[in-house]
Amino acid sequence: MNEKDYYQILGVSRNASQEEIKKAYRRLARKYHPDLHQGDKEAEERFKQISEAYEVLSDPEKRAIYDARGHRGLHERGYEGFSDVEDIFSTFSDIFEEFFGIRFGGGSRQRRRPRRGADLSYEITVSLEDVYFSREIPFEIERYEECAACQGTGLAPGATPQYCPTCKGRGHVVHSEGFFRLSTTCPTCHGAGTLITDPCPACKGEGRVRKKKKLKIRIPAGIEDGAVIKIAGEGEAGIFGGPPGDLYLKVHVLEHEIFKREGQNLVLEVPISVIDAILGTELEIPTMEEEVKVKIPPGVQPDDTLALEEKGLPDWRSGKRGDLILRFKVEIPKDLTRRQVELLKEFQEIEKEKRQGFFKKLWKSVKK
Repeated sequence: MNEKDYYQILGVSRNASQEEIKKAYRRLARKYHPDLHQGDKEAEERFKQISEAYEVLSDPEKRAIYDARGHRGLHERGYEGFSDVEDIFSTFSDIFEEFFGIRFGGGSRQRRRPRRGADLSYEITVSLEDVYFSREIPFEIERYEECAACQGTGLAPGATPQYCPTCKGRGHVVHSEGFFRLSTTCPTCHGAGTLITDPCPACKGEGRVRKKKKLKIRIPAGIEDGAVIKIAGEGEAGIFGGPPGDLYLKVHVLEHEIFKREGQNLVLEVPISVIDAILGTELEIPTMEEEVKVKIPPGVQPDDTLALEEKGLPDWRSGKRGDLILRFKVEIPKDLTRRQVELLKEFQEIEKEKRQGFFKKLWKSVKK
């Protein structure tokens, strides 16, 4: 706020009486009251200026310091003015009741104001199939919901709330210590501004009741283990008509029996025989959706891989699908028939001759 002349702001002379100052403030407060200028920041700033001027000039000690040393003198003593409009209403609630009546002035602004409901946090366990197919799964939560009997008011039918005698409906109690004003939540009504003397029998004045609710949760396709889903508006019900909170679900994805997840790729270990590894073959390979025929090339080595493109999980942000990686495990047979042993020995002799020929060539090249 610009440090303007308080007397000029209120339009009074420097020797104005307390009655003249109060009368000027009443006139200007009516003119610039925020309830008459919703969303008008200029009017709100003007309202704050005239309220600060009135607070200083209506207090003999503050006025004396201001007359002697101006704004600097007040600042040196710890005076900082008002933080916001609600601070003004809290401080001058009695004056506004006198000026305008309880419903027009600030005394009614904080009474039982709506408050947002709390957020809820749960954990949900899903299968890899749920993640792959983006399934909708049932899930149950327990939360506070608005009481249907009183529509959230907490009042018995036909009852009305009573103004809190401690804070006179403000919801806050202001303590003055010299130039310092301490505003704290009213200990009697806990900030509501009113007391419920005739509570609703269904919710006992709470305005909310504890209930279980069954939801259907759509699992985002490809979501990662440990990720969190936000479901807006499914948290606790608001208080005094406030909006509900949100529901947060931390996702745990179970390990699959045959598929291993690596990011958006799926890995499948494929056992093949030595002969299939040597000669190549065609196999029926399961994917998350169906079985597909895959040609295995000759000469496959243990732990070689083959990618089936776009047969993995989609990225839950971009939608781009990963691959299904086939990792080959070459199995060594243990129980062989006599004929199999004979054929393998014949194969072994051929391989031995090939290796011996290789070493002979290598030896001749070394001797040169």
